[in-house]
Amino acid sequence: MDISKLKPTEFLANYFGISARRVQQLAQDNIIPSIKEKGNYYFDPPIAIKKYITFLQDSLNKKNKNTEEQENKKLDVEIRLKEAKASYAELELNELKGKMHRSEDVEELISDLAATIKGMIVALPGRVAMDVAKLDTAAEVSAVLEKACFEICDQLTEYEYNPEYFKTRVQERGGLTSDDLTD
Repeated sequence: MDISKLKPTEFLANYFGISARRVQQLAQDNIIPSIKEKGNYYFDPPIAIKKYITFLQDSLNKKNKNTEEQENKKLDVEIRLKEAKASYAELELNELKGKMHRSEDVEELISDLAATIKGMIVALPGRVAMDVAKLDTAAEVSAVLEKACFEICDQLTEYEYNPEYFKTRVQERGGLTSDDLTD
């Protein structure tokens, strides 16, 4: 190609409004086609301008795509956060209405039931001692113990869930009053 028809680096730098060094970088990166002769770059302006415009458009599209992807990720995170907050609020509401209980409350209720059972079993020897002392055979002793065990079982069937207990615990945790907890 005839170099006399080509323009030097400075021409494109002035035309594009960028530094001569930047034009050289674009040429080195094969973004703008050039001919290098005696350490200087020379360009065919119509081709160089077209390639540079394409490069800028591609860069802008890539930037817009990245921005759009980041915006979509941000929206996804916001949606998940709002869904989690809504889920949490629903769980709190169910707890306030007594439809659901925290594990620590249920654990305390079960511990209380276990303590009640233990107390009944521990009291069993004292309850039957006088009755068993009067008996002569193992079968009679077994019958008295069996009767006492069934009495304990009957008493345990009367052990009931107390919704007011849970309501009070929820109120204490949340600082609510009974007026706040309407079904």
